Amino acid sequence: MEVSFHTSGQQKLKSLIFIYFFIGNIKAECPQPEAFENTIPSDQALLMNEFPEGSEITIECGNGYFKESGSDIVRCISDKWTEPELICKKKDCGPIQPQPHMHFDLSEGTLFGAKAKLSCDDGYTISGLSFARCYNAGWRFSSVCEIVTCSKPSEVANGRNSWNSEDVPKTGEIVIYSCDKGYSINGNGQIECLNSGEYNSQPPECIETSYSSGSFSTSAAHRDTAVPASASPTTSASEREIPPEIVNPNKDNVVLFVTTSMLACLLVFLVVGLILWRFLLRRKGSYDTREHVKPEFVQFQNI
Repeated sequence: MEVSFHTSGQQKLKSLIFIYFFIGNIKAECPQPEAFENTIPSDQALLMNEFPEGSEITIECGNGYFKESGSDIVRCISDKWTEPELICKKKDCGPIQPQPHMHFDLSEGTLFGAKAKLSCDDGYTISGLSFARCYNAGWRFSSVCEIVTCSKPSEVANGRNSWNSEDVPKTGEIVIYSCDKGYSINGNGQIECLNSGEYNSQPPECIETSYSSGSFSTSAAHRDTAVPASASPTTSASEREIPPEIVNPNKDNVVLFVTTSMLACLLVFLVVGLILWRFLLRRKGSYDTREHVKPEFVQFQNI
């Protein structure tokens, strides 16, 4: 009996010792901390591996938020983290700094994460993204408004244009066309670069001109006239059309001017001649001849 009791007591003692060590090794512990509302664990908290009962960690505001009030400490109590007291608010980027020829639509607001639509003045176009976004460091965008340009003006046969720059025309700029001697413009003589990046019309053509029936006409009209196959390729001299004499509309004016000038010159000569003739008569009458001189005066002259 004593042997069996001794053996049974040893087994109970071993069981109690095992239970004591097992329960002693089990400790209350909180899980790895995660992000709370608008807050995240600090870098120091993320480097910790164990979070026993009563331990504390530091939290901070997440990206795009700033601390407004409250404590940044949370504690492990009964295997749970206490509710954070830290209050974080969204960052406000404020108004966007003005950019040349650019407009901003801030209908979404200016808080963190908001987007602003970009637009440009007439005659300008956006180069880059059409929106800006509010980040933690402020508004971020790299778009610019560039002036609208048109393609380089086309060259025309037997003519030229006034564009001599290496750059392409910008909106509002005008290109003027001219034709070589013996050619005339068919179409608009000048084209303008519009806000759409297109010209207001196609470049003109330079068409050869010829003088016929007292007025200029294009040789293209003569080339387009079909000659019947039955028609004789030659005509008699009497059937050939003799172009009328070219009348200069200024001819009568020139003749009138020359005639008037000649009459005026003749009249001037007559007046000058008359004045000279009367002057000579007066001068001749002022001299006395010997026939009218008294004898006493003649004797005086002979002395």
